[in-house]
Amino acid sequence: MTIALDFDGTIVEHKYPEIGEEIPFATETIKKLIADHHKVILWTVREGKLLDEAVEWCRQRGIEFYAVNKDYPEENGSASNKYFSRKIKADMFIDDCNVGGLPDWGTIYRIISEHKTYYDILRERRGDSYLTEQKKKHWWQF
Repeated sequence: MTIALDFDGTIVEHKYPEIGEEIPFATETIKKLIADHHKVILWTVREGKLLDEAVEWCRQRGIEFYAVNKDYPEENGSASNKYFSRKIKADMFIDDCNVGGLPDWGTIYRIISEHKTYYDILRERRGDSYLTEQKKKHWWQF
């Protein structure tokens, strides 16, 4: 699976342009995903020196990304090329700006490794009856 990861607010606390403290278990989980043979791409708004600092921060913690801000390591392109896009083709995006926010890294790993949905994990945590009752309502009913 190809997984695109944001940096600020996802791997580290959001302190842009500084690098914040690591979010608990982020680097350990990312290394495990790489060891599980997933292609992990760093996908961030950072560019130039700020991007280099983020990549080096990860490298110092044992994380080597498959690619950085591109689909694959050999991809060429630049912002000056009108046909070049930084849109990444990935199976999954992990970003703190997700609707509902960023789950903890343990939950993220379970979603990926156990092929579960976030809904499945919530159902396990809260008990089937709670979510079954909630599911009876249609989306337009409040």
